[in-house]
Amino acid sequence: MTQAPQFETDFWKDANLRKVWDEIVPGEPRKTIPYKLTLEAIQLYCRSVGEDHPLYFDEAYARQTPYGGLIAPPSIHILLMFACTPADDWMRTPGTINAGQSWSYNKPARPGDTITLQARALDKFIKRERLFVVHDNVFFNQHGDVICSGRGQTIRPA
Repeated sequence: MTQAPQFETDFWKDANLRKVWDEIVPGEPRKTIPYKLTLEAIQLYCRSVGEDHPLYFDEAYARQTPYGGLIAPPSIHILLMFACTPADDWMRTPGTINAGQSWSYNKPARPGDTITLQARALDKFIKRERLFVVHDNVFFNQHGDVICSGRGQTIRPA
């Protein structure tokens, strides 16, 4: 088995390079990087979250489904969020709290897809002395098809 491409999982790495709440500009696109989604990454993710559906592991089974082949589970957008952002992205700031999110899934990601992300802060505000950022994220495959899109809020560290 080949090794899936590595991406930085240490949220403390480059933490001093990230924008703080005062520096986040609503509407400004975030810096993102393309990520080639491998079968190994999909299956490692599935095993990590306890997902063992044959749609993600058994090519013969998957070919007989409406998908016509292996796909990634919808929740893989969490892996993609971090795979498509560099280590200095403000979303990775240690101490960030997920304050809610809503996702729409349009098309499954597949092994071999090159995933890109368009992301930005939409707004920011202070509520009960907490620093909030509202953001949206749209993932595309190499054909320009939307994989999924979502909007969320995070509470940022001071």
